[in-house]
Amino acid sequence: MVVVGQSLGGQTALLFAAERPDLVRGLVVADASPAGGDEPDVIEADVVKVGNSLRRWPVPFASRKAAVEFFDGPSLCAEAWADGLEHREDGWWPRFDIEVMLRTLREAFSQSYWEDWERISCPSLVVRAGNGSLSPADAQAMVARGRQTRLVELPGAAHDLHLDRPADWRRVVTEFVDALRQAR
Repeated sequence: MVVVGQSLGGQTALLFAAERPDLVRGLVVADASPAGGDEPDVIEADVVKVGNSLRRWPVPFASRKAAVEFFDGPSLCAEAWADGLEHREDGWWPRFDIEVMLRTLREAFSQSYWEDWERISCPSLVVRAGNGSLSPADAQAMVARGRQTRLVELPGAAHDLHLDRPADWRRVVTEFVDALRQAR
């Protein structure tokens, strides 16, 4: 199987590929890094920024349409964020607890996963959003420290690059998967 993950899902995907090489034929990591733990103040500032952003959501949203409008829609990104809400009797709510989300981010980003990254034996594709959170230095380090790693950058793309630049995202992932098929 080919495992694909973005952001925290990218960390999860790389950990799965490192732990279960027997199941993973290819790995795509989008705007995520195995780096972490080196700068606790930076990590905390990032987590606080995410928390502040989530706390600005006017929950419950009165309607799905109101959520789409809040997320600057109509757009693919706004629709995706609205799809992550659940309808309850008093309105539309996130499917997650903010404090649990922030604890999860703190824990995930406070650890370094470089040793796990270096154990990955399958071909890997790192997709860096030009305006995302994966730094150019970390992306280059992933290529240098990975075994069969290729880097693709999407200039101008934001962190949610699959929503921001869906055609480019689809193209680079399809090319990667097609190359895996041809290598069989």
